[in-house]
Amino acid sequence: MKRRTATLALLAAALALPGCARYYYGDAAHVRADLVESNAQAIDILLKNTALDPARPLLVATLVSVDRLGESSRLGRTLSEQLAGQLVQRGVLVVEPRLRDNLVMLPSQGELLLSRELHEVSQRHDAQAVLIGTYAVSQRAVYVSLKLVHPVGNLVVAAADYTLPMDDNVRALLYAR
Repeated sequence: MKRRTATLALLAAALALPGCARYYYGDAAHVRADLVESNAQAIDILLKNTALDPARPLLVATLVSVDRLGESSRLGRTLSEQLAGQLVQRGVLVVEPRLRDNLVMLPSQGELLLSRELHEVSQRHDAQAVLIGTYAVSQRAVYVSLKLVHPVGNLVVAAADYTLPMDDNVRALLYAR
C-alpha cells in the first residue's frame, strides 16, 4: 500500500511539473524579440573577433533565407539595415548599397551578393570584407547566422549566431513582402 501511494504521489508530481515550468520560466510565446539589441550584440561579437582597417569600407549584403539563398524578406532586409547601422555607430565605414551601381536591386529582395559577385563588387569599392548572413525559420524562433568574409579567397574572418524568438513582429516581417 505504501509503495502504491508513493508511486501515485510521484506520478502526480511528474504531471504537475510542466505547469510549474511554465509558471516559473514563462510561456515562450510571450517572449518578444528585440531586433536592435540582438543586432548590436552580434556586431560586437563580430568586431571583437576580427581586426578591421578603419580606412577601408565594408559591404553589407541582404540576409537571405537559408532555404532559398536567392530570396530575402522584409525581415532579412531590416536585419541588414540594422546591422549596417550598428557597424557605422562603431566607427566602421560601410558602403551604402543603394548607391552602388554594380548591384541590381530587386524591389522585393534587396541587395543580394552571390559568391561569384563578391570579389568583383568588393574590388570596386576596395572593401576589406563583406557581411553576409542567412536566417532559418522554425515554429518558435528565427536562427540568424552572420559572417564577415574576406573577398579574396572567400575566407570567413568572423562569425556570429543569434536567435530571435518568433513573436508577432518577427512573423509580420517574415511574411510581408
